[in-house]
Amino acid sequence: MEVHVSLVGRKDLTGEIYRQLRRAILDGRLPVGDRLPPTRELARRLNVSRTTVEVAYDRLFGEGFITARVGSGTFVSDDVAGRTGRTGRPGPVGGALRPRPLWDDVPVPTMFDRPATFDFRPGIPDASLFPYQSWRRLLARQLRPAAVGSGAYGDPAGHPGLRLAIARHVGLARGVQAGADQVVVTNGTQQAVDLVARVLLAPGDRVAVESPGYGPPRRLLASLGAEVVGVPVDDQGLVVEAIPPRTRLVYVTPSHQYPLGMAMSLPRRLALLAWAEDHDAAIVEDDYDSEFRYGGRPIEPLQTLDETGRVIYVGSFSKTLLATLRLGFLVAPASLFAAVRSAKYVADWHSPLPTQAALADFIDQGLFARHLRKMRAVYQQRHRQIVGSLDDRFAAYLKPVPSAAGLHVAATTPTLAETDLQAVLGRASAVGVELLSLSMLHVGPGGQPGIVLGYGAIPTAGIQEGLDRLRRCFDG
Repeated sequence: MEVHVSLVGRKDLTGEIYRQLRRAILDGRLPVGDRLPPTRELARRLNVSRTTVEVAYDRLFGEGFITARVGSGTFVSDDVAGRTGRTGRPGPVGGALRPRPLWDDVPVPTMFDRPATFDFRPGIPDASLFPYQSWRRLLARQLRPAAVGSGAYGDPAGHPGLRLAIARHVGLARGVQAGADQVVVTNGTQQAVDLVARVLLAPGDRVAVESPGYGPPRRLLASLGAEVVGVPVDDQGLVVEAIPPRTRLVYVTPSHQYPLGMAMSLPRRLALLAWAEDHDAAIVEDDYDSEFRYGGRPIEPLQTLDETGRVIYVGSFSKTLLATLRLGFLVAPASLFAAVRSAKYVADWHSPLPTQAALADFIDQGLFARHLRKMRAVYQQRHRQIVGSLDDRFAAYLKPVPSAAGLHVAATTPTLAETDLQAVLGRASAVGVELLSLSMLHVGPGGQPGIVLGYGAIPTAGIQEGLDRLRRCFDG
């Protein structure tokens, strides 16, 4: 690697070269075995005499920091391995700058940092069944000079082919009324919510979210200065009558409420749309995993019922393809599109264009629809297996919430207090079973204790053993 040495304003040039190289070795920026630049090359880069560099190298050699290999060059010595303990240079100790207090309460998630033998954590698709060969072929095509073209920046709204493919897909699969000129490609759902908030909200504006509900958008909205209020849900979805006055935006998951799993009833949907019209408010509809429905009639999106342009429809490819792709989209009403497109520009200009173009081809060639059909059958089998086991073997402890879609099943624990449930989850983790507690998803204190069991990441063959282990954990 190229070594940075600054001699600006320094007088003792040999001493500075020695000290800065020594610090780089001790900090770990120059790890054991790394090759240092030849003295002639470093002298030329620093615009000093070769002797100046040679003296510094001799000093490092004499102290055991570097070693010379005949015919190969100069390298960081193996002898310093025990004297370093860092992989990079530490930042300054302390510092005058302080973040706003709200960032003290926004933890970076660590639930996916550790591997799980039996992974029931929700929100993860089965990466082992992703069509890697087809995807590599499409992506490689977009990384050729002819496809990259001039290499200039693209439209903030996204790759034109992908926007058209998304509009066609959600129109056919979900009945969403949208043209490509309303679609903005985003880096997942989080950015979609961020763009909407930038366009519609001022600091101090009130936002309503479901409780329990998906945590990241709630924290995002709070970080932008919004007053975030939790609204309860019942078996018909968000309780519209409980939305507080002066609410400017409502974030909902009506097709498959996260995490409980029920669908918002048609009367409740119509009531929410009427409420938004009466209160001059906006609705963000997160349709995060509605492609995976295993029974009942398809649920009509709020966006389809919306006659006044108050619904912003948000979708993601994190559940249908891979979470690591970080691609999603929003469908904006015509009155908001220009502003959302501009917000995307100031946020990050645009999402990676080669990936967008590959995804457009993936959809247009029918590969996306084929993958959805395959995964729907796999997830349906897992869904039935888990629900059947919960109804049978866990009846004394768990009450499943009826659900016919998605990648997870929620269950409440009517007979267990939250502290007892946390003890169960601790025992489960110790035997390799990872799942999520409902308490993590409530807005504010309280809420019914329960669990969320995902079935995207766990192989079908591993579900029974994982549930067996979990069942034993309830018995203590």
